[in-house]
Amino acid sequence: MRRLYIIDIKKQRKLFFVLPLALFAAIFLFLGTNYSFTVFSNQNEPKALNTGNPDHPSVALTFNISHGSEQVEPILNELAKSNVTATFFVSGEWAERHPDLFDKIKEAKHEIGMLGYRYAPYEEQDNEKIRQDIAKARETFKKLGSEDVYLFRTPNGYLNKDLLQMVENQGLKMIHWSINPNDWKNPGTEVITDRILTKVDNGSIVLLHASDSVKQTDKALANVVPELKQRKLAIVTISELITHAEGSQEELKSNKK
Repeated sequence: MRRLYIIDIKKQRKLFFVLPLALFAAIFLFLGTNYSFTVFSNQNEPKALNTGNPDHPSVALTFNISHGSEQVEPILNELAKSNVTATFFVSGEWAERHPDLFDKIKEAKHEIGMLGYRYAPYEEQDNEKIRQDIAKARETFKKLGSEDVYLFRTPNGYLNKDLLQMVENQGLKMIHWSINPNDWKNPGTEVITDRILTKVDNGSIVLLHASDSVKQTDKALANVVPELKQRKLAIVTISELITHAEGSQEELKSNKK
């Protein structure tokens, strides 16, 4: 007795499209949770720094500033209480408008990085406009007595290969991050604290803000900093983090010889 098998063409076509889509979604989710930028740039393939040496017990606290003047001093005061040095990424336009606060950051021995000149999304600008923005930022920092600034972070953290190469060609180091607690959304002091402390590890770069949008960051620091010290994690500047990481890479090269 012959059996008649009926194939539903519509179902087959549906599977043809659904299975690849499901596979793509799985890969996307995997990359989204596991992918990170390679640590350092090199001559063949420029990259951004998002972590330091995983074998060195150090962490970098970084603060973006693009607007306002009310939250900078409370954050500086909180850092001063614990004798902690951080790295502040500042837009040139903000530094120009608030030279007194800019000087206070430097006087407290914190490191300065550039956040472009005008805090506007780079993904909405062509390469020439981005180049002009970076040039204007460098000129502004030079006028304000900080001509040696070499750390760079883009508005919103946007990165692509052309931009990385552009920054590299200008002798700047692109800095990203490994922990983003979204403190600018003001989710609560405890939430900001937990988002940092549950993820922090050797070489972590923490993204925080010191613009007027943040209302809880200084209070979160009062919890975070003592705990980091309790865990024997040194709080360092980005330059110090780079020194530790570069030292690690040199050791690896020597061991391979």
